[in-house]
Amino acid sequence: MALPVLYSFRRCPYAMRARMAIAICGIRVEIREVVLRDKPPEMIAVSPKATVPVLLLPDGAVIDESLDIMYWALGLEDPEDWLACSNGEALILATETQFKPHLDRYKYASHYPGEDARQHRGQALLFVEKLDKILRDRNCICGNRRGFADVAIFPFIRQFANTDRDWFDRLDLAGLQGWLGRQLESSLFLSVMVKRKPWAAGDEPVIFPAG
Repeated sequence: MALPVLYSFRRCPYAMRARMAIAICGIRVEIREVVLRDKPPEMIAVSPKATVPVLLLPDGAVIDESLDIMYWALGLEDPEDWLACSNGEALILATETQFKPHLDRYKYASHYPGEDARQHRGQALLFVEKLDKILRDRNCICGNRRGFADVAIFPFIRQFANTDRDWFDRLDLAGLQGWLGRQLESSLFLSVMVKRKPWAAGDEPVIFPAG
C-alpha cells in the first residue's frame, strides 16, 4: 500500500512542527529530505510554491501548509489529545503574523539591507515576553501538558533563541526558557531531528517515523 510522501527540511520550523504531529500520531510516511537551494522537481510539480513541508497523499491530494498537515495527522490519530486544547489559536496566529516577520529580519539580517536587526529583535522580544507570562505558572501553553499550540509555536522560539543564545539565556524569561528546554529535550523533538541525506529520484524509500 502506498504511503503519503512528506517533503521536508530538517531545520525548517514549519517542517519541524509537521513532523512532530505526524510522529506523535504514529502515522507512517515516506520522508524526502530536501535541499532548499536545489529543490527536487518532483516536489515543485506537486506544490508549485516550492516551500516545505509538502505532503502528497496516496490519492493525489496535496497538503502544503504545515498547520494543515498537523490537523490532517491529528484528525487520524490524536493520542495526546492535542486538539482538545484550542485556546492557543490566537497565539499561533500572532506567531506567524507578528513574531515571524521580526524574527526573519533579526535572524536573516543580511537578507534585509537597510533594516535594523536589533530593532526587530526588540519587537520579537515583546511577543516572547507575552508568552513567558503565560508560561510562568504552567508547564505548557494550554496547561500542564503538551498541546497543539506548544508544537506549532516552539520551533520558531527555538530559532529566536539560537540566533544569539548567550543573549537569550541572560534574559529574565524563566517560564519560557524552562518550557523551551523541555521541548528541546523531549523524545518527540529528538526523534524528528535525525539527519538524513538529501533525497533524489530513485532512492530507496525512507520511512518516518522510524521503527
